[in-house]
Amino acid sequence: MMRSAIVGLGFVFAFGLASAAHAETVTGEVIDTFCYASMGAKGSSHKQCGIDCAKKGIPVGLLEKGSDKVYVLLPSKDKEPLPDGLVQKMGSDATVTGKVLAKNGSTFLTVESFK
Repeated sequence: MMRSAIVGLGFVFAFGLASAAHAETVTGEVIDTFCYASMGAKGSSHKQCGIDCAKKGIPVGLLEKGSDKVYVLLPSKDKEPLPDGLVQKMGSDATVTGKVLAKNGSTFLTVESFK
């Protein structure tokens, strides 16, 4: 009986908690991930290029203030685009609230709201 409880608890930790998303609010600069990763491009001088890249399908990220951690931004629902108002903040700071998801070393943040 005790062994079954331990095994069951092990499954909860291995599968339930490891993949559980939690809500978080992150502030940082909206970036296009291609130009940031390949050239370090960011800031207001890169705004239009970043918007153009996002419109062509390059993933948009949020470069967290202080930690420089990059969150790949995801829409709040499957088969939906990111809010255009957030893409227009390219090269500027934004505060995004959503669910943090981590998979194989990558960190994602769903966009539930932003300002």
